[in-house]
Amino acid sequence: MGKYQLNNQNQSKEELTVFQLLGKQPEIDGFERADWDIEEQYYTDQGGKRGGFKAGCGKSVAPLGQNRRALSDINKNIIRAPPAYPYAANGLPGKKPIASKKPVPVRRPITRTFSAQTTTKPSLPLPTSKPSLPLPEGKKPKVQIIPDEIDIIDVEDDFNAPMFVQHTEAMLDEIDKMDEDVYEEPLLDIDNADKNNPLAVVEYIDEIFVHYRKQEVLSYVSPTYMSQQHDITDRMRAILIDWLIEVHYKFELMEETLYLTVNLIDRFLARQTVSRKKLQLVGVTAMLLACKYEEISVPVVEDFIVISDKAYTRTEVLDMEKVMVNTLQFNLSVPTPYVFTKRFLKAAQSQKELEAFAFYLMDMCLVEYEMLKFPPSLLSAAAVFTAECTLNGSKKWTKTSQLHSHYSQHQLLECSKMMVALHQKSGTGKLVSVFKKYGTLKYSHVARTQPAHFMLEPSFWDD
Repeated sequence: MGKYQLNNQNQSKEELTVFQLLGKQPEIDGFERADWDIEEQYYTDQGGKRGGFKAGCGKSVAPLGQNRRALSDINKNIIRAPPAYPYAANGLPGKKPIASKKPVPVRRPITRTFSAQTTTKPSLPLPTSKPSLPLPEGKKPKVQIIPDEIDIIDVEDDFNAPMFVQHTEAMLDEIDKMDEDVYEEPLLDIDNADKNNPLAVVEYIDEIFVHYRKQEVLSYVSPTYMSQQHDITDRMRAILIDWLIEVHYKFELMEETLYLTVNLIDRFLARQTVSRKKLQLVGVTAMLLACKYEEISVPVVEDFIVISDKAYTRTEVLDMEKVMVNTLQFNLSVPTPYVFTKRFLKAAQSQKELEAFAFYLMDMCLVEYEMLKFPPSLLSAAAVFTAECTLNGSKKWTKTSQLHSHYSQHQLLECSKMMVALHQKSGTGKLVSVFKKYGTLKYSHVARTQPAHFMLEPSFWDD
């Protein structure tokens, strides 16, 4: 053995000398050698009082364990704790201080990771806290082998684990959470590509659409104006708009012209009572005014007379033109769904198919009188959202689209459902001009696209 134990506290000084000659380190009541030397020197300086060891004296050692605790009990599980005996750390008065002992190493709990590392390494002797003393001849040092089967301690479930281990595990968990890739959808600068285009007026585009939103409130058409008309109905209005869509397509006019034409008709009918015979004249005159406002090459009056099968004369068309501009107070500059749709399609980074399908839904809404209850900006946002969901087969409304449209998904719910219902009925009945127009190659045959039935289910709108 590496140490000899003094079981008898009455052993003499000569017996201690024997241990020193053999190169062994005695241990008495938990005291180590440094403590023993200090006590021996102290008692020698005191003249052998309290049973101190002095040359030539046969006095026995006083029982030290009765007055003080063992250092092993004091230093248990304490790192760098203050010394139990001041003389052991600072030395006696007038004497050179003795260097402090090394702290008691803390044993690391065996976790799953540490167990995997130890099982893959060869067995090594456990390190000792003190340097080994010379052994007698014929003696071999004892080597402690790590057993193959090690009890794995789950630190998370072990409440007796040291505090620093628990803190380390908590820090590792936080690091793992920080390392997880959390995707946050960025906001796109949709006008960045047009900074060098003077026609895009990027510097004023935000102020322009703020003005459009104010104007759409002022130019809002009441969805109940048809109740003031005594000779026409909403069905007659739908027939007129469906016919004008066909005329617009044959004349190859701009899209802006069609939306302004419908806006002029509704605003005029909301303020002026019209007979059934004059309803077509109102439609032809409204398109003539829209062409003068939007088109570069404007169709002449005779073209509209011919397209209406000469139902009206040139004088009647020009007279109705005067009545309409006076009734509308020459206010032809109004935001139509077209300008909002183009802006929202740009925010959605649309391709040709998405753009064609969004305008397909918008043209169907022009025919329906009940869609007047939605402002133009909401109609446009719902058309783009419905088109994206239909073509992608899933819900898609980006933060960029929401930012520029000022509408959330739930705000588009009612309007989008009505558009899906119109899409389901498209191509049936007598009003099929929109279906024929968007069934051509020019519009990528988007009229053949299957309706998004899943958007009518309540579960689709749940978060």
